[in-house]
Parts: sequence; structure tokens; C-alpha cells
Amino acid sequence: MEAISEQTRPELARDLGVSHAWAVVVGTIIGSGIFLVPAEMMQAVGSAKLVYVAWLVGGLLSFFGALTYAELGAMKPQAGGEYVYVRDGFGPLAGFLDAWTWFLISKPASIATLATGIVRVLGTFSVFEFFASDFIQTPFRVSYGQAVAVAAVILVTFLNYIGIKKAGEFQLIFTMLKVSIIVGIVVVGFSYSGGSWANFAGSYLGAKGGFAGFMAALVAALWAYDGWNDLNMVAGEVRNPERSLPIALIAGVAVVGALYISVNAAVQYVLPAAAIAASQRPASDALALVLGRMGASIVSAGMALSMLVAMNGTIMSGGRMPFAVARDRYFFSSLAKVHPRFHTPATALVAQAILSIILLLSGGSFRQFFSLAIFSEWLFYMITASSLFVFRWREPDAPRPYRVWGYPFVPSLFVLASSVLLYYTFTDNLRNSALGSLVILAGIPVFYGFSWRRSHKA
Repeated sequence: MEAISEQTRPELARDLGVSHAWAVVVGTIIGSGIFLVPAEMMQAVGSAKLVYVAWLVGGLLSFFGALTYAELGAMKPQAGGEYVYVRDGFGPLAGFLDAWTWFLISKPASIATLATGIVRVLGTFSVFEFFASDFIQTPFRVSYGQAVAVAAVILVTFLNYIGIKKAGEFQLIFTMLKVSIIVGIVVVGFSYSGGSWANFAGSYLGAKGGFAGFMAALVAALWAYDGWNDLNMVAGEVRNPERSLPIALIAGVAVVGALYISVNAAVQYVLPAAAIAASQRPASDALALVLGRMGASIVSAGMALSMLVAMNGTIMSGGRMPFAVARDRYFFSSLAKVHPRFHTPATALVAQAILSIILLLSGGSFRQFFSLAIFSEWLFYMITASSLFVFRWREPDAPRPYRVWGYPFVPSLFVLASSVLLYYTFTDNLRNSALGSLVILAGIPVFYGFSWRRSHKA
């Protein structure tokens, strides 16, 4: 009976083509970062040229990470991505801790960050000023803004619940629209008659400066590039993954890098360094100079759309890792269920939405959610990339449809950069990083509890 049930249980559907996969990469990476971080980067380094260096280094490191993940994904095109690589490379405990952290911290915090960001951007429009008012006051206070953020999470989760193909089509269509808006911002910026190429040689005297300043700018750039790894989590639903994953990862990160550098150039052409450093929304202020109030509104609408598409990609990828670990019977069996009609990890998606909503109702800020996610994410980026060396050494003759260019230099540099970044994110956000570490360690007894139950049932 067990053999029959294993054979007849519903499975995830391979409904994503290479264009959908590309849209997952591009659409998930481009959130709010490119519109916001130029100011933070200028405050850190104080030089237009060094801001460019940080963008280029961040893009190159992300590209190295994408190349590394491309080999892993093509070699092991299964749902769960990182969990599968860490499990097979370093053992079930390490894989479980990755999935445990992803499920409890990384993805709910990322989703809450994006939902809060959407509300914050929409709140700049006068028609949405009521977002700050109370929606309910008892048994606890919930603002209209929090209610809208919760509604956004529920709606996007429902879209992913009813089919990966529908979510993939949404991702593709709106990613193309998002790219078009960004290209439009670049064109409008360079059309400004008051712009100056001299701004590219400008500086901001109040910057942090030095190596610490550059690392702060690099962290900001890497946050803007974050999300390129999410495609690997849905590898089990990509058609011809051995070919599609490397193409989508490499082309996606390359397109994002070109768009980011172009937007930054347009902003610097319009605004001098000091104005960028003083602005909360440099891209919005730049277009406001060119087109007036309408320009700022266009950027704000583009930011809201951008974060909505990024949230779709985040929710899509997020439910796959707890699904994979539950399939291995190291987590709650209900999370391993595939919807018989929609062929999606339905229970895992619902559980992820509930955790995200709890965070949203806790009243945390955009910055707090982001800080909670960033340390744990980069810890497992480093561990996952390291698994490539294990597979190359232990399984030298295993089929590898794609081999990372520049091995071992490229993955080694990515692992080294991840460790340096990990140090800076830990020290810069000590409280949240320590909290993240405690949650990771709390997964150890949980793993052994499920492991005992697994062996006891066997």
C-alpha cells in the first residue's frame, strides 16, 4: 500500500519555461533597492565613482553566485534548491537548519519587508493617506496600512496556490512591465536639460568613508541584487531545468546589473552627489526635477509594482524548501502535501503566509524586517556555494549539464565575499543577527526530534 500511495500521490508540475524562469530571477531581484539605496551608498563612500565601484563589485559577486548556483541547479534540479544541495553536501542536519531558517526567518521576513515597502510607497500618494489610521483597535491595534499589507500577502499567496503556471505568467508579464518602466526612467533622466556629466566626478564630504564605508555601500548594493537564488527553489517545476536554469540565472543577473548601473547613472546625471546623499528617494527626486510631480508619481508607482512582482517570486520560491524537507520526513508531513488539482505545495504556501502575516501584525518596520532576514540569508548562501566543492571532490564523474566558468576561482571568491559580508552584517545588526543565530540553533533539537520520529516509524 505504501508503494502504491507513493506512486499515485500528486506531484509538482513542470510548467515554467525558460522565459518564466528568467522573469523569476529578474522580477525577484528588482524590488525597491535600486530606487532607495543610491542615497545610502553615497552616504557610505562619498564619491560618485566609488558608488559605481560598489555597484560593479556587487553585481560581479552576485554574478559569481549565480554561476555557482547554475551548476548546482543543473546537477540537482529538484524542488527545494538550497536545501537539497546542503543536505547532500553536508548532511541532513545542515540541510534541515537551512530549511528551518528559511521557513521561520528568511522568507517570512522578506515577504513582510516587501509588503511593508508597498504600503510605505503607496502611502506617499494623497489618496492613501488613511493608511496610517486605525483599521481595528481591539483586541490589538491594526492600521489600514497593515491590513493592506496582509491583503497583498494573501492575494499573492492565493495566486501561487492555484498554480505555478498562473504565478509564472503573472511574473513574466509584470516583470516585462517593470523593466520597461526602469528603462523609461533612464531615458527620461538623461533627457534632462539641467543634467551634468560633471556630477560623475562629484563627492559628498559627510560620508563614512574608508574600507568600512565601502563595505557598507557594498552591503547596500548586494541587498539590491538579492533574490537571484530564488529560482533554484522552484527547479522542480522548470521545464528542461538542466538547460533553462543556467540560462535564466546568468541572463537574469546580467540584465539586472545593466539596469541598475543605468538607473544609477541617470540619477547621478540629474543630481549632484550631495543631493543624492540627502535624498530619501533619489530616483523619485531625479524624475521630479525632470517631469515635476508626475515624475515622482511614476517612480512611486514603479516601486510599488516592482515590490509586488518581487513578492510574487519570493512567495513562489519560499514554499518549496519546507515542502522538500517535509518530503524527506524531517518536518511536519502536512507541509509535504501537493494539491491534487493545482499541483502546488499548498499547505507550505499557507503556512508561509501565516508566518508573514504574524510578522506584519507585530508592527515591525521595513528596516527591522530587512535586518532580520539579511544575516541568515548570507550565512546559507556561503554554505550552499561551498557544497559545490564537496560535489566536485566526492562525485567527479557525476553528470553536470553546466559547469561553472572559472572554477575554482569563481565559487571561491563568492564564498570568501559571503564570509566578509556575513561579518559586516552581523556586527552592523548585532541584535537581529544574534536573534537569527538563536533561531538557527533552536532548530538542532527540532531536527533530532523529527529524526527520532522518522527512524521510529521506519
